Amino acid sequence: MSTRVLGLGPAFRQAAAAPRFVARNAALRNALIKRSVQTESLPPSAANQILNSQRLKRPSSPHFTIYQPQLTWIGSIANRITGCGLSVLLYAFSLSYLVAPDTFSSANIIEVVHGLPEAVKYAGKTILAAPFAYHALNGLRHLAWDAGKFLTLKGAYQTGYAVLGATAVTTVALVLM
Repeated sequence: MSTRVLGLGPAFRQAAAAPRFVARNAALRNALIKRSVQTESLPPSAANQILNSQRLKRPSSPHFTIYQPQLTWIGSIANRITGCGLSVLLYAFSLSYLVAPDTFSSANIIEVVHGLPEAVKYAGKTILAAPFAYHALNGLRHLAWDAGKFLTLKGAYQTGYAVLGATAVTTVALVLM
């Protein structure tokens, strides 16, 4: 029902037009004027703090929690990580050799490695051989893709599993050398 049918239209207009009436009547003042949300005046610098606290409460990467891990994107991430790791090792050793050629000479490195326990030698060889084998074999997989081979989903998974199997075999062969 409308206020016109009930005869309340003039009363509402009068209350809205006469603020002193609203100010004197506590019940009407609470019903018409009271805000349901309290606001607070903040300095402009507080906006950055509020934004940072909101960002901390958000999930960082929802796609990690939504999607099931797949061989294709795990392989891509692993290829990038192994490539970066091998590059860092190469550049670190090269710069170290430039800075101190006597310390990092072949004779000194062989002497240090010879003094290590066998378990440490095998662990070190595995740590170096696995990323090298994976990155090299996955590079061959990418070359096959560049040639237009194995571009179907089935082909991508077949070559992915082939790279993982060949990486295991190559890593064992390099460690046992």
